[in-house]
Amino acid sequence: MEWRTRKKRSLNSEINVVPYIDVMLVLLIIFMVTTPMLTQGVNVDLPQASADPVQTDDEEPLIVSIDAMGNYYINVGGDDQEAVSGDIIRDRVEKILNVNPQKMLLVRGDKKVEYDRIIQLMVLLQQAGAPSVGLVTE
Repeated sequence: MEWRTRKKRSLNSEINVVPYIDVMLVLLIIFMVTTPMLTQGVNVDLPQASADPVQTDDEEPLIVSIDAMGNYYINVGGDDQEAVSGDIIRDRVEKILNVNPQKMLLVRGDKKVEYDRIIQLMVLLQQAGAPSVGLVTE
């Protein structure tokens, strides 16, 4: 019986980072593909209205919505699920813009609403003194 002497292998204390790099690259690709899908919109610049700017830290946008039937809704001044007239929209937006001229305005229109109704709403917002309006899409 011969005893063979085995040479002991030394332990490798290095970390194999290749799998981590692979996972990182896959996540990077996923985030690069999904990010443009999360934020889409078209900005429409309306003529500037003369007003003295008031500095506030308010970041919540003012959202005016139009449903498929052409009814207007606004997210301030009462129930945002209750339809309001164009005159009420214009009055509320004008009052808000007098206090905060830099307030962000967004229009959410149902895809089945007539284009004319969206244009009428944008004219109302322009009459109220809106400097710019963003269109919300999915």
